[in-house]
Amino acid sequence: MKFLFVAINSKYIHSNPAVRILREYALAHDPSIPEEELCILESTINNPFEEILSNVCEQEPDVVLLSCYIWNWNVMRHLAQEISERLPDAVIWAGGPEVSFESEKILRENSWLSGIMQGEGEESCLKLIQSFRAGNPLYGILAGGEVQMAELPFIYSEDALESFQNKILYYESSRGCPFSCSYCLSSVSRRVRIRPWEKVEKELDFFYRAKVKQVKFVDRTFNCDHEHCQRILRWILGHDNGVTNYHFEIAGDLLNEEEIALLAQMRPGQVQLEIGVQTTNPDVVKEIRRTMDLARLSANVEKIRQKGNVHQHLDLIAGLPLEVLSSFRKSFDDVYAMKPDQLQLGFLKVLKGSYMAEKAADYGIIYMDEAPYEVISTRWISADEIKLLKRVEDVLEVFFNTHQFEASIKALENCFDSAFDMYGQLADYIQMMNYDLHGPTRLDRYQILFQFAMQTDPEKEDLWKEALTLDYYRREKAKKRPPFANDRKPYEKQVRLFYEEGLPKRDHVDLFTYSVWEEETRRLDPPAFLDFDYDHLSPLDHNAGIRVIGYLQEENHLL
Repeated sequence: MKFLFVAINSKYIHSNPAVRILREYALAHDPSIPEEELCILESTINNPFEEILSNVCEQEPDVVLLSCYIWNWNVMRHLAQEISERLPDAVIWAGGPEVSFESEKILRENSWLSGIMQGEGEESCLKLIQSFRAGNPLYGILAGGEVQMAELPFIYSEDALESFQNKILYYESSRGCPFSCSYCLSSVSRRVRIRPWEKVEKELDFFYRAKVKQVKFVDRTFNCDHEHCQRILRWILGHDNGVTNYHFEIAGDLLNEEEIALLAQMRPGQVQLEIGVQTTNPDVVKEIRRTMDLARLSANVEKIRQKGNVHQHLDLIAGLPLEVLSSFRKSFDDVYAMKPDQLQLGFLKVLKGSYMAEKAADYGIIYMDEAPYEVISTRWISADEIKLLKRVEDVLEVFFNTHQFEASIKALENCFDSAFDMYGQLADYIQMMNYDLHGPTRLDRYQILFQFAMQTDPEKEDLWKEALTLDYYRREKAKKRPPFANDRKPYEKQVRLFYEEGLPKRDHVDLFTYSVWEEETRRLDPPAFLDFDYDHLSPLDHNAGIRVIGYLQEENHLL
């Protein structure tokens, strides 16, 4: 028989560990199953649908096993229907978080599905495969029990690493979450199970020796068990190959001094942290059944930031119960003031099986009928306000999270009472001018920001030009000088001297009359020459290294 696991990821760089775990678990626990009977087909939601369907049908599977998530459910549902028409003898099963709740309803509405695996799939998938191979096929709903963490297979090997080129490798050292946040499916079970250290250590050693680019831990709250967290951090600290980056999702307020001390010793870029703040409104925190010490979280984020070696990604969720626009504005400003490397503005998704889904009617939450079930409005925030926040999200992604406009944004912040107001007005300006924020060239976005800055305060034209010039050249040595940059001809002779004295030709040199690269911008007298070193990019934001290499000579003091 042929069993085909189908995974459809949201991006090319992602991989699906679930289908690999199910396959390896079945092979490890039943040696009678031939490896060639269990196949994996992996694609993305960006691939043409007909291409995905054709690839499935070419395999001529007897049983198709669909790995279903919020981002791929609509595609999977359509795929199942088409498979049933083109391969009428094939049996189609689905599993994953998107079908683990309301399973009976899903089966009724999708008659081409033969069954659904609920919850953890290792044991139920093994049972399903064995039943079909024995000639006793199963149909309907299979509920999976909790698997022992020591029994989970390690899905990576040296031979298979080539298939993960340019992709994130996902790793699971624990399952479950101790918290009960109402919007999250991890709150369904509050028990945390830890993988035995001897296995974790061996598997970390594999990543270390293979020098993989990134390992993303899928543990829901990595630091909820301090002994486990510290063991892993100490191991990573003592085994740095200079390449591998480790991504952890943590509770910022749970970090203790020992963990902060370990993080402070990491190579820049060795570790990155994702910290869910979601809201800073204490009433909202309580309503969503979340626990958080905001003052401690903020203090911990600042301690890590001061060291400057760990990327911090902080999350907010718009559309939570009790959160009005003014309250969200404050949450945004509070988190922005923590100076994260990235600030993700997400939107409430009312997931099947979550407590939020049970309370949606009470909260007056209107949300999408189809995946991703995202909030449209609530009793506290209107649909138009959500649309505004969508526009803010868009400009935040482009102008803050890319790190391409750091000096310009820092300079602009001084013109606004709040960060939210700045991004909101920028979003309104882009909409009013009908600009394409995702235009064909990078220069388009710099031009948009320059025009917005000039509208905000035209008297600071020189400052805006220099800040944007700094940002533009920190990202790359552009072949063509941007139109907002000052004329370099008056000091070209002095620039040539720097190269004659040994400065690498691949570097870029420019003159600045404002210290737009410093925390506090000041007027420079005389103006300073800045070297942009593209051989030494920051591992955190990938911008060029910069340093002052001289000052404008008196006879050339033209600015």
